[in-house]
Parts: sequence; structure tokens; C-alpha cells
Amino acid sequence: MNSDEQKFIVEELKREIGGFSSQAQEESIGFVLETGDGVIRASGLGKASSMELVTFENGTEGVVLNLEEGQVGIIALGDASGIKEGDRVTASGEVLSLMAGEGLLGRVVDSLGKPKDGKGDIVADTQMPLEKIAPGVITREAVNVPIQTGIKAIDAMIPIGRGQRELIIGDRQTGKTAIAIDTILNQKGQNVICIYVAIGQKESKTAALVSDLEKSGAMEYSIVVSAVASESASLSYLAPYAGCAIAEYFMARGKDVLVVYDDLSRHAWAYRQISLILRRPPGREAYPGDVFYVHSRLLERSARLNEKYGGGSITALPIIETQAGDVSAYIPTNVISITDGQIYLESSLFFKGIRPAVNVGLSVSRVGSSAQIKAMKQVAGKIRLDLAQYRELEAFSQFGSDLDSKTRKQLERGKRMVEILKQKQLSPLPVEQQVVILFAVTHGYIDDVSEEKIGEWEQKFLTYVQEQGKEILDAINKERVISDMTQEKLEKYLKDFKEIYQD
Repeated sequence: MNSDEQKFIVEELKREIGGFSSQAQEESIGFVLETGDGVIRASGLGKASSMELVTFENGTEGVVLNLEEGQVGIIALGDASGIKEGDRVTASGEVLSLMAGEGLLGRVVDSLGKPKDGKGDIVADTQMPLEKIAPGVITREAVNVPIQTGIKAIDAMIPIGRGQRELIIGDRQTGKTAIAIDTILNQKGQNVICIYVAIGQKESKTAALVSDLEKSGAMEYSIVVSAVASESASLSYLAPYAGCAIAEYFMARGKDVLVVYDDLSRHAWAYRQISLILRRPPGREAYPGDVFYVHSRLLERSARLNEKYGGGSITALPIIETQAGDVSAYIPTNVISITDGQIYLESSLFFKGIRPAVNVGLSVSRVGSSAQIKAMKQVAGKIRLDLAQYRELEAFSQFGSDLDSKTRKQLERGKRMVEILKQKQLSPLPVEQQVVILFAVTHGYIDDVSEEKIGEWEQKFLTYVQEQGKEILDAINKERVISDMTQEKLEKYLKDFKEIYQD
């Protein structure tokens, strides 16, 4: 070894010694005891906290869910097949969180905020915890600003306000997702950010939904959080919390957000699966005792903040699937008690061709007309009562054919009301167009139009008003009320159209 090499070695040793720190570094380390179905039990990790992020020896991440004496229960956040007994697991000291930012708009992400759409990395600037305490009463504002769904039957009778939690409930294949998607489409130009959370859905269904949103230009203001059925139960369990964390990022910046959880029945199934593997005591229908808290701590994060705290809002539309219309089952009753009302979709109405298949008797919004513009209140006040009376008269009239003229007239009006409330999927209506249509119904302008021609009459009248009476639509949209002058003009247009229209 020559002198140059010796000098180099000496210098390197000096540099290494100079950078030496005598301070001890503390690490929380455990070892895998057993693994199966994406759930891992590990010894050690005595200082671990609930929802803390951990890393396994092969680089897979997990999150602590169970805290027991001498061991912890962890759910893997990826492929757990490479984790084996005896592997080392290291606690990070950080709670599970994801990166959120404006870069998420228009993207499809997984339960950890990572891209799934093949469009490259996401630019995000803020770390948002998946679990967070809901806003307190002092920070909240009354729910009195409407979030229009674009669906006549809902905006007229079951209005939804910004900051509300409105449950969509019904059997499989009754149009629950369709209502949520129409609501998202109707937010175009309304300054509302939409987040759709797909929990345990087929990958093909989620892809078709994203395609519909892209065709309508709705992905510009939307984010899709996807945990498909082929992925682990842990990702399905975390997906709604991820969607809510992203929503909180925008709410904190004073923006209005709409979140759809599709659906919380599958979320409960995923949580039950994880809990049974973690050996938590099963209760009713094998669900663990805290399944109510799992949904309440998620949905209670929806709120409308007052101006002092930014004025943003999160509106939640959770979806629940019932079995054979049984709303008294465990998970449906849980979520009904947490939310501020429900839109109940009935199979029998759906199969009769009444779509959306909203059961007016069982559906309710606890915010009520506070979440309606005054123009909608003016035309929709009697609709729910008239429909309820029609349902009773319809049942009564089956037993007798001899009806007085008043009852017959009420039945005919009710039939036309049912027809006018029918609406095609992916075709939400602006609120001003809904108002003029409902005005025509409640003021008897379609009483002489035959039942099967109602849909045609509606389309032709809307075209006529848009072409000839655009000032009426503009006035309702701007003033949010039907003034005497607007009503006078609207009645004139309706009379003129009645003369033109040939049934």
C-alpha cells in the first residue's frame, strides 16, 4: 500500500469518526407471529397506537387495528403473501394518512391516495389523516343551502342541503348509484367538488362509471376512490375514510364537497371479515360490537362550517343495500339512525317503470324545505301530500268503480304527477326547468294531456320555454323565487303552448 492510499484511508476514517453521533436512536420493533387473509398478528410494538403505520421486512406497509396485551393486530396495505412468521415489523410513529391536493381532481386513486388510472404521479401538498375527530357544534353552520340533485322527485320532496348526510337505501339494482351519479353530473358549474368512493365494486362497474363521468365532463371536478372486490378487505375498509380525508382537505379551504359512499353495506362486510380474523367477539349477525361507531365516526365528519372556520362543507350520500326490502336489518337501521334522512327506493315501483323508484312515504329529509330555493317551495309544497293521497285513493278505487267526480279528478291528477316525476338516467334538470314543469302540474295545465303523452309534453314544453321564454328561466335562476310578474309570464307561455301542442 503506497502513501497516497494510506492518506486516503486515514482521511476517510477521520470523516466517519467526525460524523459519529453518540445519541441512541429509539425504534419500536416487533416480530410477526402469524399471518393470513391480509391480517397479521405481531409481538412487541408495545408503544404502538391505533391506526399507526408500520412497515414489514419486505417493504409492505400495514396499519395497526388491534391493541392487545403482548401483541397487536395489523392489516396489510398491499400484497401480504410475502410476509411470513418471524419477519421484523417496524412502527413509524405516524398515523395512517394520505397526500391530498388539487392534483387529485380528475383522477382515480386507491385507498391510500395512490394513482390507479395510469396517468402518472399525483401532485399533492398536504398530509391528511384518514381518521379525524368530527367538527364540533361551535364550528358548524345551519344546513340551509341546497345541493341540487337535478332529479325532480328528490329536489321537490326530499331536498338535500350542503353539509347534510342523506342515505340512499334500497334493494340491489333499484337505481341507487344512478341517483348519486346524476347528482354528481348536476354539480357542473355549481362550484362543488365531487368524490365517489367505490367500496368492493366490480372493476368493470367502476370503469364504466368513470367513463360516464368523463363523457359528461364531470371528471374535471370529481375524484374517484376505488377499492375493488378483487383487492383485500383492508383496502375496502379504509376507502371511505380516504374519501372523507380528501374531502376535508377541500372543506378546510372553504369549498363545498359532495361525497358518495357506494356502498356502506360492503364496507360493513369488509370490517366484519377483518374483525373475525382478528378474533374480535362477534355480535349480532356476526358483526363486531363497534360496527355502529365505524360508520358514525365517518358520517359525522360531514358538516357545513361557519364563516369563522372557512365556510366549507361536506355533504355525504351514503348508499346501503337492503335484502328483500328489509330496512329493519342491523346495518340499515344503524345508518338510518346516523343520517339526516333517507331516500328509499322500492323494487315494486322500479319494476312498474317508475324511475327513480322513490317511495315518497318512507323517504324523508330532516332538513326539509330549509334546503330548497323559494321558487321550489312555491311549486313543491303540495306535491308530497297530493302523491300520498293519490296512493291511498288508488288502493281504495280498486275495490269500487263508482267514484265521484272529485275523487276521479284527484286520481287523474295523481297519475300525471307520477308520470311527470319519472326521469331518465344521466339527464339531470337545472332547478329552474324543474320549477316550470312542477308549476304546470300543480296548476292543472296537464290535466287534459293523456297519461302516456306526459313525457313527450314535458320535452316539448321545455324546448318551447328555452326558445321562446328564456327570460322566465333566467329570472327564476337569478331571483330564486317566482315573482308575480314571472308567474304571469309563465302562465301566458303555458296557455300559448297548450294551444300549439296537439296530444
